[in-house]
Amino acid sequence: MPHVVVKMYKGRTEEQKQAMTEAVSKALIDTIGCTDDHISVAIEEYDRQVWGEKVFYPEIEANIDKLYKKPNYKPE
Repeated sequence: MPHVVVKMYKGRTEEQKQAMTEAVSKALIDTIGCTDDHISVAIEEYDRQVWGEKVFYPEIEANIDKLYKKPNYKPE
């Protein structure tokens, strides 16, 4: 614990994904006191055309009351 799943548009480089993973891991270590050995991070990539259908409406909007960081957009 913890396991983090990051869902985002396709198109980021492997270097960007690795840097994001390192930053998320560091933030977890610094804020909740876990060790790096207990952290797992997954990345799921989506085409822009399906973001609303696959992620935004079923996972973000449907669970807005659970979000600690709420988005300020609606998908096109």
